[in-house]
Amino acid sequence: MHPMVKRLLDIVVASVCLIVAGPLMIVVAIGIRATMGSPVLFRQRRPGLNGRLFTVLKFRTMCVDPERERQSQFDAHRVTPLGRILRHSSLDELPQLFNVLRGDMSLVGPRPLLPEYLPYYSEREALRHTVRPGITGWAQVNGRNRLSCDERLALDVWYAEHQSMLLDLRILYLTAIRVLQRRDINLNPQVNLLPLDQERAHSATPPL
Repeated sequence: MHPMVKRLLDIVVASVCLIVAGPLMIVVAIGIRATMGSPVLFRQRRPGLNGRLFTVLKFRTMCVDPERERQSQFDAHRVTPLGRILRHSSLDELPQLFNVLRGDMSLVGPRPLLPEYLPYYSEREALRHTVRPGITGWAQVNGRNRLSCDERLALDVWYAEHQSMLLDLRILYLTAIRVLQRRDINLNPQVNLLPLDQERAHSATPPL
């Protein structure tokens, strides 16, 4: 699919989604403000197309509690009851529609990961940055958090090499099914995978 065609579709679909989901987003924002306080949005720098850094937006799902953060190495221990609902329903991802409109992201593409991971990608894995990151992607509909880091990166590269309109439509359809079924969403801190930088740092044989 030509990048300009995909960009046009992203703008049209994201705009429609924001109009439809706007009232729900307002309700979610009010709920976060009432139960967790400010800020309502979680902002974090992530590498996008060609590795350029941008600020990804999500609804905040964790409390800001330095004491709990010191007591636990797991972010999941800080997820609030409302935050758990938002994660299970994937509603926390809705603000990324603004990232799509700004051109930072696409509806479909590899999920934007942390900048700290950049030095640990193999030359082939770095191909994931030849396309815009997405709200959903090929890895998200093929296992998501059940996959190892290597498996997810391999799926990201496969998408970058095979992207098409039909593939994007298939991913969007499967994403809707996964969200309705609440599949592959892991909030159990005991089964979280190691972050990529830690996993690669401990690996004696880095991927090709």
